[in-house]
Amino acid sequence: MKAAILVFPGSNCDRDLKVAFEAAGADVTMVWHKEAALPEAVDIVGVPGGFSFGDYLRCGAIAANSPICAGLKRHVARGGYALGVCNGFQVLTETRLLPGALLRNAGLKYVCRTVPLLVRTSDSAFTRSWTAGTELQIPIAHHDGNYQADPEVLAQLEAEDRIAFSYNDNPNGSVGDIAGVLSANRRVLGMMPHPERAADPGHGGTDGRAMFAGLMEALVSA
Repeated sequence: MKAAILVFPGSNCDRDLKVAFEAAGADVTMVWHKEAALPEAVDIVGVPGGFSFGDYLRCGAIAANSPICAGLKRHVARGGYALGVCNGFQVLTETRLLPGALLRNAGLKYVCRTVPLLVRTSDSAFTRSWTAGTELQIPIAHHDGNYQADPEVLAQLEAEDRIAFSYNDNPNGSVGDIAGVLSANRRVLGMMPHPERAADPGHGGTDGRAMFAGLMEALVSA
């Protein structure tokens, strides 16, 4: 599996994501935001957490207009996989590769802790390692993680089984406790919690490791 990790000014989880992919056996290339295209034969693009461009304007809005995001859109349009974590989720909504928007946390405070996360579907390459209903312990670290979408979009996400994860103890006010959503073809996942920060025993937990292992198995066998 070949993975590309996008790097923007202000990214701070790009290396964490790289290490998690490499531990699962992926060949990883870091791609600077000013590049116009992704490397050839990339299977999955990782859009990391952090504070791209200082979170000015709206979180992820400036990054979404970086040159490399044109390559990301082309990759997704031809059926490629993408994983956006935290700020990466915000970038994916700003590029309209995923529906909805991430707003300021309901409590208006930055939240950084491990939270109980519920797997809502096993029907994706990202979640295939778990059964629906499994509870995970995954860290969060965000100020603008309050997922919102209009009622029609929410109804569609529910009807198409595209809510990947939800919070068991909502930390930010997200509608429907939503923590992560899938694209219509189930090949793009955006999530606010950080599975790459729960992929090694040194992190204090390994509940996120199965995501990267499952991705490897799914993409290698595809």
